[in-house]
Amino acid sequence: MIKHITYKLFFLACICLLAVHCDKDEPAPTPPPSAQTFQLKSVTVNGVQGGYNYKGITGKPIIRLSFDAVLNRSSVSSSVLLRDETATDIPITINFEKNDSVLVVQPVNNFSSLTAYTLSVLTTLSSTASAKLANPAYVNIVSGIDSTYKFPVISDAALLDTIQRAHFSYFWEFGHPVSGMARERNTSGDIVTTGGTGFGVMSIIAADSRGFITHTAALQRVQKIVSFLKNNTQKYHGAFAHWVNGNTGATIPFSTKDDGADLVETSLLMQGLLCARQYFSAADAAETTLRNDINTLWQNVEWDWFRKNNEQVLYWHWSPNYAWDMNLPIRGWNECLIVYALAASSATHGIPKSVYDNGWATNGAIKNGNSYYGVMLPLGQPQGGPLFFAHYSFLGINPNGLADAYAKYDEQNTAHSTINYNYCVANPKAYYGYSNAVWGLTASDDINGYAVHSPTSDNSVISPTAALASMPFTPVESMRALKFFYYVLGDKLWRSYGFIDAFSLHERWFANSFLAIDQGPIIVMIENYRSKLLWNLFMSCPEIKTGMKSLGFTSPNL
Repeated sequence: MIKHITYKLFFLACICLLAVHCDKDEPAPTPPPSAQTFQLKSVTVNGVQGGYNYKGITGKPIIRLSFDAVLNRSSVSSSVLLRDETATDIPITINFEKNDSVLVVQPVNNFSSLTAYTLSVLTTLSSTASAKLANPAYVNIVSGIDSTYKFPVISDAALLDTIQRAHFSYFWEFGHPVSGMARERNTSGDIVTTGGTGFGVMSIIAADSRGFITHTAALQRVQKIVSFLKNNTQKYHGAFAHWVNGNTGATIPFSTKDDGADLVETSLLMQGLLCARQYFSAADAAETTLRNDINTLWQNVEWDWFRKNNEQVLYWHWSPNYAWDMNLPIRGWNECLIVYALAASSATHGIPKSVYDNGWATNGAIKNGNSYYGVMLPLGQPQGGPLFFAHYSFLGINPNGLADAYAKYDEQNTAHSTINYNYCVANPKAYYGYSNAVWGLTASDDINGYAVHSPTSDNSVISPTAALASMPFTPVESMRALKFFYYVLGDKLWRSYGFIDAFSLHERWFANSFLAIDQGPIIVMIENYRSKLLWNLFMSCPEIKTGMKSLGFTSPNL
């Protein structure tokens, strides 16, 4: 009985509550519709499903957007937009498939090369059931390389002339007006570089030999440089600083404690000056004066003093303010073989073989002997390091047939260049653009400033000097790269001073810079590939023959 009464009271209470609700005269709530929104299910570009990001797309790609609802056609044109990286609207065609649940979007015109595009699908897109797209979608597409040729095809010889002439112009037209020396880079103003000037002198010799300039003009420019070095430039025990003011000759510090002698930069300069001494060999007064001035500079470098208290190694830096605080011994394997070759060749301040063996070669520790990508590397760090190791010393030193206790140097440089090439072809990091025609890792300008690029330090930045200056060692691979850089990528890479310093197709980044130490090796090493001119000049120096033999080198050129 109690249970029955309780149910009855509960029933009456419910009736009263309902009556109160009805008295407010409000409609009862209706359940939500079953589909107020719909979803984008999938995206494909040229049949490939890659989410919302695609790279290397060329031509007029077909973009398919699949939805889980039938679309209202009238909402599509205002809700699906294609724009490039400048926010410019790109004309598109839109077709419908699968009962209007699939959109097929295609640009009217071919994509521009290496350009970012975004296909936006906005929430104003509606279905025939008046549902709205739940979330906006953005399909990001980076177009690929335009493979059409940007310049007329010419003979290989004419192409090499074109490349050499343009890179030479950096040193000739952009040389400092007072000193004649090479500016560090195209934005350096009065900052000139000693090592880059050595490369520039070698470039002038090559240009004279090729007939790009007259012999008289070449002689006058080199004499201008040499006179400035002799009479105006600060020297430290005969050595030069890395950077110099092109107007005054005063040292410009490279860093706080690097405000004095730089023995490596001095060596790169002397390599070029000795080539000039051998090249300008006429008996007339002008060329005789030039040779005498170069000999004065050469003989005044106190190579032995840079042993720092007769240690069995040479040191890179000395500062009048900080003495030996930089404390950087010059040990191999890297770009500095030329330092020991010159130091051993000096008739006034030479070094013994023990300094080479203990300091440079670290008693054989420079040896490698491992194989990378199927190629055995005689010397150096894993996978070879940056390619300028194979260039700077060998602008003058001819590696062909050159050997000592540690390596055969033609094998070393060929292996190093081939490993670098093979790494880029293998492309283990899957960077867009790497191929058998786009390769070459070395030190250069970078997306984030300046960096040393190599197979063990690769961020997608390719430096044209790497492949092109390797032409004596990898002629087929280097020529393939040269043609691709010029003919296919020429609209991006080619400027008045030749190829820009570096680029990344993966990041669509192109430097706006030119560096003396990267421009120079291109013209010089192409010339060595073509005629061995600079190799023959440097190796003809009597002191070099004597000095390198004293270190244990053998070569048909010594």
